Amino acid sequence: MADLESALADVVGREHVLAGDEISDDYGHDEALTAVAQRPAFVARPASTAEVSGLLRVADEHRAPVTARGNGTGLSGAVVPEPDAIVVSFERMCRVLEIDDQNHVAVVQPGVSLSQLDQETGAHGLVYPVYPGEYSSSLGGNVATNAGGMRAVKYGVTRHQVLGLEAVLANGDVIRTGGRFVKATTGYDLTQLIIGSEGTLALVTEATLKLYPRPQHHGTVMAPFRVLGDVMAAVPKIVASGIGPLILEYIDTVTMAAITRHVDLDLGIPDDVREGALAYLVVMMENTHAERLDDDVQALAEQLAELGAIDVYVLPPQAATQLIEAREKAFWVAKASGADDIVDIVVPRAAVAELMAKVADVASTHQSWIAGCGHAGDGNVHLSVFQPDAEQRSKVLRALFEAGMSLGGAISGEHGIGTTKRRYFLELEDPVKIELMRRIKHAFDPNGILNPGTLF
Repeated sequence: MADLESALADVVGREHVLAGDEISDDYGHDEALTAVAQRPAFVARPASTAEVSGLLRVADEHRAPVTARGNGTGLSGAVVPEPDAIVVSFERMCRVLEIDDQNHVAVVQPGVSLSQLDQETGAHGLVYPVYPGEYSSSLGGNVATNAGGMRAVKYGVTRHQVLGLEAVLANGDVIRTGGRFVKATTGYDLTQLIIGSEGTLALVTEATLKLYPRPQHHGTVMAPFRVLGDVMAAVPKIVASGIGPLILEYIDTVTMAAITRHVDLDLGIPDDVREGALAYLVVMMENTHAERLDDDVQALAEQLAELGAIDVYVLPPQAATQLIEAREKAFWVAKASGADDIVDIVVPRAAVAELMAKVADVASTHQSWIAGCGHAGDGNVHLSVFQPDAEQRSKVLRALFEAGMSLGGAISGEHGIGTTKRRYFLELEDPVKIELMRRIKHAFDPNGILNPGTLF
């Protein structure tokens, strides 16, 4: 181990290699509720692609496991290292290298946070549209998990916004994929293969991201419904109306009460309406022209009333901002409320109501409490599971994942598999696909040093 520490120090400098008690607890976990924290053997903090390359050459030579780390905001345990691992922390690689106004592109290092990127793109009248709900999350982590969020209904998820990557392979070789163009038919799309691979194929050291003009005007409409089926029946009609919602969320009444209480937000909903509602639909729109936005808000309000909403509320800007921020904090509210696990199943959006009926059956069968909200526009449902018994909770999770997959969905819509969902992924996914993924992993990382224990 002393030889390994010395070799790492030769690459990044002794002051940027941590060992033993120098390693804080933060390096051993992410925000997953069920992952057990683990302190690694070393933390190395590179400042350049060349240093990342050097670190991986050393690790591969020593057959030392490597886990990449951004800001540690993930929810799947994918950055929990093994005890003999090297954590490659990208905290020093945190620069926005370029904002290209002509091509509407940003070039960033993996340690850049979403809030940092938003501030710098805003100065150019541009925006990077992926907001997974935690603005302190890093772009490298977003790429690794193919992060999504509430705005995916309009803009898509991370893989739709990444034009190219610079990445370091397990043996230290550096590759570039894609570029400042939006289409190519030149061999395999390695950019898309690396996105969502959770640090198991390569370490991303630079990302070229698509930017958009930043609309200045926003409007938000909230509608309570008596039954979830009416909410889900309304969603495709809203999407088909042509208003192009930026955010299209459903929130059950329990979650709505919890998140608004968390931020001390009173939406002014009368008691009789609140008592009759089972779920809320929240729709945010954006436009570069205020008068066009007003027309869209009015049309949407009328449409929701026709689609069976108990009432329709056009929220003032401050209340709308507070509600969206409260929704983005739903995980922290669930955690503070004692949730034992959080899952993020995705199904075709027309199947959400059927999924939620299955969720109710699972909760009843296993004597558990399950509350939730979700991205109604893209079928990504976030469920807080309250079941303290680990064995019983495992049965609940398996039943939930089976329910989602039976409806044409997948185990995770945006959090990733990591270590916490690995068991269910390997048990429930097509074994032919799993074996193919293993062969891809071996081609990229023949010695298996990159994030072992994640996925496989």
